[in-house]
Amino acid sequence: METHKAKRVEVTIEAVMETRLTDALVKAGVTGFTILPVLGGSGRSGQWSREGQVSRAGGMINVVCIIRPEKLEALLKAAFAVVERHIGVVSVTDCEVLRAERF
Repeated sequence: METHKAKRVEVTIEAVMETRLTDALVKAGVTGFTILPVLGGSGRSGQWSREGQVSRAGGMINVVCIIRPEKLEALLKAAFAVVERHIGVVSVTDCEVLRAERF
């Protein structure tokens, strides 16, 4: 089966920033993404958990985008404009997809 090169971009950010981030991605030409809740983790500030929290204020989300390589720069600029002033991580990995026309 033929595969096509793509980029997988993951943005982990505070849950309250979800709309701001997704609006910026759409304006940058991203046509699809998936939003996942982050249950906990560990970072520079130590270990944390979403357990026992009643609001989104202390939670995190992970936004996953798979895009064509030529769209990467616009996506990164849009994501960084949101992430640079908040807690967040942006990662990029190479991947391959089966149906390139969907990206």
